Amino acid sequence: MITIYDWFDYELPIKERYQLIKEAGFDGVLLWWSEHLGRNDYRNGPQIVREAGLFIENIHTPFQIQDNIWLDNLNGESAINCYLRCVADCAEFEIPTMVVHLPDEGKPYNALGLDRIKRIAEKAEKLGVNIALENLQNLTNLSYMLEQVDFLRIGFCYDCAHHYRHYPSNDLLSMYGSRMMALHLHDNGGSHIHRLPFDGTLDWSTIMKKITETGYSGATSIEAMNWDYKDLTAEKFLHKAFERAKRLEALRFNNQ
Repeated sequence: MITIYDWFDYELPIKERYQLIKEAGFDGVLLWWSEHLGRNDYRNGPQIVREAGLFIENIHTPFQIQDNIWLDNLNGESAINCYLRCVADCAEFEIPTMVVHLPDEGKPYNALGLDRIKRIAEKAEKLGVNIALENLQNLTNLSYMLEQVDFLRIGFCYDCAHHYRHYPSNDLLSMYGSRMMALHLHDNGGSHIHRLPFDGTLDWSTIMKKITETGYSGATSIEAMNWDYKDLTAEKFLHKAFERAKRLEALRFNNQ
């Protein structure tokens, strides 16, 4: 199975967006779940996705509020309430997993933040929703929460480009691969991440071998943007992304 993040930075009507994704060959999508980024109709997305013949692998919760989750103020309360609503939304729309960013290293965890992650986990357990904490420049916070919040529904979203950009000497897949619930595949190149795989500096043979060794059974999921592909139409970008995903699948399953 091959999926792609649905917000890949082309301005497109939502129905056309999913039609093009399906026509390119993808099986499913990762949904951006917020009014930010011009997605005022995001709650209509699941129905439109399914009408296009695609499945929904997960939602990406709003990253604009990630730094507030430790804060003992109204912004902090607003953040935790947003994440709790996302859990409920996943249950309502029958979406199995939501991806969450934790604050970066400069904003260390505290007891209030731990309590809030536990509240999210408790609701996720009751409603049968997975919470995948993504690696960014946040390894201290990520490690602490994965170690302290001992719930089956709290796990790991592995982002390969963030990994090798921020912590290349840490073997994140050996550390947390057994708890992987989501996957973001894109490449690093110069000042940019979110390039198409094989257009940057990452060693894809090694990465896919390590992913295979974790036993992860989820989709091969692309999280590329068109930032370095302004000369491509959305159709051409999507077809190129699908071709790269097929190459990754070949590496992944040839390692079995």
